[in-house]
Amino acid sequence: MSKSKASESEEIRSSVTLRRTAKETKRYTMLMRIFGLLIIILTAIIAIAYAISYFYDKFGSFTVRINKYDMVRQGLTLSETPDYEISNARLDAGIVHDMTNISGEDLPPNIDSINGTHNGESYIAYTFYLINSGDDTLTYTGEMTLENVTKGVDEAIRIALYINGEKTVYGKTKSNGGGKESDCDSEFTSSTVVMTTKHEKFEPQAKDKFTVVIWLEGNDPDCVDDIIGGTLKLGMDFRITEST
Repeated sequence: MSKSKASESEEIRSSVTLRRTAKETKRYTMLMRIFGLLIIILTAIIAIAYAISYFYDKFGSFTVRINKYDMVRQGLTLSETPDYEISNARLDAGIVHDMTNISGEDLPPNIDSINGTHNGESYIAYTFYLINSGDDTLTYTGEMTLENVTKGVDEAIRIALYINGEKTVYGKTKSNGGGKESDCDSEFTSSTVVMTTKHEKFEPQAKDKFTVVIWLEGNDPDCVDDIIGGTLKLGMDFRITEST
């Protein structure tokens, strides 16, 4: 009788142990699945961050675009040289990594004389042409916008725009609200728009030359350590508003 009870007790303990082991195995399996899912999610996040970084670097800190419809139907095109062979709806300037502050007075005097990307160590410079390769006389507008700004770097940024040799320097309104900076010709149009331009009676085969220069102005009171590591991406879009 005693042996029977002992045997029964042993069977009960074995059953409990088996059930416990099964639960632990199930819990372990679930934890491994969750861990695997977390690894997949983390890998996806890293891949997305890498893709964003890749395309940011690939397409540069300044991008020029025209509407593809305007290019195909009206012949409006972009080129890095006045003599072009291929119609482009998009151009991308090269970027400058770890750009440090300089004075606008230190920029080369011939900065408007070189086509395409011609960056310096601490500034971005890009020259391109907007060309009417069609048969109609056009009116177009252009708008330069701030597309991505981090760490308030736009507070000390300067953008010089040459249009057919005529230079205008743009900067953000003084942080104290006191108007334009002393070295600027004009303030940004808004918090996201740098400037706008318009050209009426843009005749067939006409070419407008643009040079964009971007730098951190060291004499700006907002050029402080807090903006170190900040990034800036600009875009300029052109579109036809009238055709005759």
